[in-house]
Amino acid sequence: MPGRSEPSIYDLNLDRQRANHRPLSPVDHLRWSTDVFGSRLAVIDGKRRFTYGEMAQRCRRLASALQQRGTGRGDTVSIIAANRAEMLEAHYGIPMSGAVINALNFRLDAASIAFILEHAESRVLLVDSTFAEVVGEALRMTKNRPLVIGIDSRTNTTIDDLDYEEFLAGGDPDHPWQLPDDEWEAISLCYTSGTTGNPKGVVYHHRGAYLNALGNAFAFGLNSRSVYLWTLPMFHCNGWTYTWGVTAAGGTHVCLPQMRPADVFRLIGEEGVTHLCGAPIVLNMLIHAPEHEKHPLPHRVEVATGGAAPPRAVLEAMETMGFHVTHLYGLTETYGPSTICVPQAEWEGLSPGDQAARVARQGVRYPTLGESRVMDITTGKDVPADGLTMGELLLRGHTVMKGYLKNPQATEKALSDGWFHTGDLAVVHADGYVEVKDRSKDVIISGGENISSLEIEDVLYRHPDVMEAAVVAKDDEKWGETPCAFVTLKADARKVEADDIIEWCRQHLARFKVPRHVVFGPLPKTSTGKVQKFTLREIANRQDG
Repeated sequence: MPGRSEPSIYDLNLDRQRANHRPLSPVDHLRWSTDVFGSRLAVIDGKRRFTYGEMAQRCRRLASALQQRGTGRGDTVSIIAANRAEMLEAHYGIPMSGAVINALNFRLDAASIAFILEHAESRVLLVDSTFAEVVGEALRMTKNRPLVIGIDSRTNTTIDDLDYEEFLAGGDPDHPWQLPDDEWEAISLCYTSGTTGNPKGVVYHHRGAYLNALGNAFAFGLNSRSVYLWTLPMFHCNGWTYTWGVTAAGGTHVCLPQMRPADVFRLIGEEGVTHLCGAPIVLNMLIHAPEHEKHPLPHRVEVATGGAAPPRAVLEAMETMGFHVTHLYGLTETYGPSTICVPQAEWEGLSPGDQAARVARQGVRYPTLGESRVMDITTGKDVPADGLTMGELLLRGHTVMKGYLKNPQATEKALSDGWFHTGDLAVVHADGYVEVKDRSKDVIISGGENISSLEIEDVLYRHPDVMEAAVVAKDDEKWGETPCAFVTLKADARKVEADDIIEWCRQHLARFKVPRHVVFGPLPKTSTGKVQKFTLREIANRQDG
């Protein structure tokens, strides 16, 4: 009888035991690849090369050395480093010690770093010497100084208590492949970039990290022959969990400490790179790189992009260069990718522009997520699949965060009614594919009409002289709000005036959506490359006219 509470025949003498239950953890991804591909190249970091066997030994040494220093379950170990082998090792060695990895954004200022170290109660801090100066300033602001281990500390920085290689040398290369007692235990603490106030600490569990890593490998077509280039910062949602996903597939990690288009093209040729990830800004950098830095690609390179929907012009340009773009969507709270725009066979017969329009959609839920829906905010019901009616995108399932560290009010609000509320407004097309139209706070309401800033931005990106664009609301006495466009022109652009941009928009948009104001110049961005629209709104409302 449905809903009965008494035990069924399957509840008796069929208990969870060590023989039939193993906590899910991405630590097992490294163990598997080491067993299967032990002599295969796992990490390329400049002139350094590590096989999976060597990588595993270094990670196990790190776990052992941390435990020898008293680090264990529930402790936070922070790391601030560029995309290098040590950053990758931290994603296995720290969880293997029982501790929680806290990968810090190396673009943060000292005050923000100090806040995170205090809020996270960091016991140990691994520091790339490149960032020793700002970290030193941050440490002087903290009350509880963690143990500081210097990475590449040949520069003799004054903040290090120990050298990383010496620290590893004291660890056991045969340290047990330690898993959590419960897969719900925390594995990672990621701080949101935030636009106002202090960042929130997003807590991931082992289960979600394990599953999202497999989801990445499956969705992006990774296998043991894949060569993945780290154009995406490993600190960003643990590299969208590709730190674990590439390893799960037995692929090769190619470290890139700093994103330079010339290095990307060089490494594609030298190392046979097959896959890379990045926000739309990375795609834009590749497209607009000087011609002498570009090289014809020896093979098609798969690119996964996330964040705001990449404009159609960007997608078309990437395809022309030999990159095949897959559009992902996600947030820090969902371990990075949570939806994917899966291509359909019938799209192949469409024009390049129409194909790009399809690819720019956020698509369908990740196979490892669980559920998604777009809800009408006023009625609480699902919006019709008409491609027009907007609602909030909601997610729930295996790869949604545990919550915000030490912030129960924010956790309750974000996870209310059994769903994670993304704050993104979307429509559902007839084929079930979701398309995010705007952040709820970025929708422009003009004369009672909702205007998507992303729609206007897409049109602006198609202008032949525009490199970057962003649109925000500007207060208006008559209409309430009107669109204001911020535009960065290409280096070789002809002379373009505001009237030229407005006329371009008139040719491609309904008249009420056309920006009335245009501001030229570079776009302000957060430390993770997102356009700071709150800053643009302030600027827009200081503009005359």
